[in-house]
Amino acid sequence: MRPGRFQEFVIGLAKNSPTATQVRTLAQAGDTEIPCGVAITTGAGVSRWGIVGQLPDGAKHEGFDDAPVHGDPIAPGDAPQATDAPEAWLAALLAQSESPEIASIERWSIREDARPDSFGVTVRFHNTARVFMRLL
Repeated sequence: MRPGRFQEFVIGLAKNSPTATQVRTLAQAGDTEIPCGVAITTGAGVSRWGIVGQLPDGAKHEGFDDAPVHGDPIAPGDAPQATDAPEAWLAALLAQSESPEIASIERWSIREDARPDSFGVTVRFHNTARVFMRLL
């Protein structure tokens, strides 16, 4: 899933979440330096996320068709809570979608080699593409 389509996907999920009180693109929030991203307000405050993508293995930008590839959705786990830390909230929101395009979601802060100042998620899709959402 390309970053633009993923941004719209996240916005749709967040707007439908009872735990989000405001959802905007970064541009709507006044940040025009980062081309793709979202600003989401929950009970924990405002979190701003930059979105970067990686094409599927072997794909080239020219002529790439962003057609969905479906597989088994990941287990939804617990629903996001309004007071969750931003990274945990986002990962829960994405998992709760049970999207058949998403193969896995990895939180950066709980990886074995996690840096204490790095928060974000890597979303892997069944077509081998990836999206990286970094907390700004």
